[in-house]
Amino acid sequence: MENSEKTEVVLLACGSFNPVTNMHLRLFELAKDYLNGTGKYRVIKGIISPVGDAYNKKELIPAHHRVIMAELATKNSKWVEVDTWESLQKEWIETVKVLRHHQEKLEASNCDHQQNSPLLERPGRKRKWTEQRQDSSQKKSLDPKTKGVPKVKLLCGADFLESFGVPNLWKSEDITQIVADYGLICITRAGSDAQKFVYESDVLWKYRSNIHLVNEWITNDISSTKIRRALRRGQSIRYLVPELVQEYIKKHNLYSSESEDRNVDVILAPLQRNTAKAKA
Repeated sequence: MENSEKTEVVLLACGSFNPVTNMHLRLFELAKDYLNGTGKYRVIKGIISPVGDAYNKKELIPAHHRVIMAELATKNSKWVEVDTWESLQKEWIETVKVLRHHQEKLEASNCDHQQNSPLLERPGRKRKWTEQRQDSSQKKSLDPKTKGVPKVKLLCGADFLESFGVPNLWKSEDITQIVADYGLICITRAGSDAQKFVYESDVLWKYRSNIHLVNEWITNDISSTKIRRALRRGQSIRYLVPELVQEYIKKHNLYSSESEDRNVDVILAPLQRNTAKAKA
């Protein structure tokens, strides 16, 4: 497969990251290994995009803390980074719009790159033109070919995938656009049956070729919910989150009985928006 064209992929993970855990980071590694292993793709970047405060999720601490923790968690990563665009929006932004934002950024960057690339020498300068062609052909023979602009794909866990079935949490057209135009890489977990969920959904089944289910054979049941619970009870979270994240949480006393009550009586933003539209 060395000479076949490979599609460059950017993995985008959206969510609360409240807080970011080692499992969140592990998702990126699993997805990268899987996609690169198909011989069809080459993962070039991973992006963590924490949701904004307007999401109104219970126990959701302020976005600036969640962004900083994600940045600390990826500080030593050579390919996973944090993007703040979604977290800085005043209103909650649908996931499909976040995907579109990052795809458009890649397309704009690609256009700028093409415009700024050096022009070919005039045909009259045969020697230099020949040298350029030789250099180009040598470079192509060494590097696998890639297909145009990198593609953004949504990286998620099984819980995220199964949330597509929660009434009014997602707009049906958004689900269709996510799986049809972008695609999913879903890391499954023990106790979930992602294949069955895809089978039972007509939309997901229709675009199943664009949904990649990746098994996590090394069981890892770390979750942000369990991390918060441990912190409220004064229990250790060492080795469950990156050390810098643990230090930051302790320094700012982020998760307590007070934070547990945040947004306790507020309706989740997507439920509120989609329910209102359904009644209109």
